[in-house]
Amino acid sequence: MPFPRSGRAVQNLSAAAMSTLLLASAMKHFRDPGFYRQVVPDYLCREDAPSGSTAAGLAAAAGMSDGGASRGAASAHPLALLSREEWIALSGLVELAAAVGILIPATRRVTATGTAIMFTAFLAGHLDALRQAYGPQGSRARKRVHTLRLPLQAPLIAWAWSLRRETGRARP
Repeated sequence: MPFPRSGRAVQNLSAAAMSTLLLASAMKHFRDPGFYRQVVPDYLCREDAPSGSTAAGLAAAAGMSDGGASRGAASAHPLALLSREEWIALSGLVELAAAVGILIPATRRVTATGTAIMFTAFLAGHLDALRQAYGPQGSRARKRVHTLRLPLQAPLIAWAWSLRRETGRARP
């Protein structure tokens, strides 16, 4: 039986591959959240006081700095709604939902649009991680990882966007 070369078959195969990638990434968010720590920008992260640290909690509530730590100002940012760990878990859940939605032809167009937007939004984190990797605290390994990781977003965005095409219509 020859492989069907219809646009629909190719689109379904591409959607299944994207779904597999999203599912693997979503699972990695929960199995190895540390892998994603560096790509969550500080300005998105609410600073929670370590458990048992009443003084730190009171200082954070009063908007006081923690002795000059660079992350003290991050919690004052209006987008600092979740902790770093919560952002990692939330993005894992969103990727899991995208993995399912991209498989369903009726939801594929809207899911693919959302996935392309999600990958585009992730650029901010990748750029921030790259900036930090080349900063004073950066290491050779971080430079290498983030220099390679950032350009991978472009084909992912294009791939997700390509899944928006409707293939069910006959062409003249």
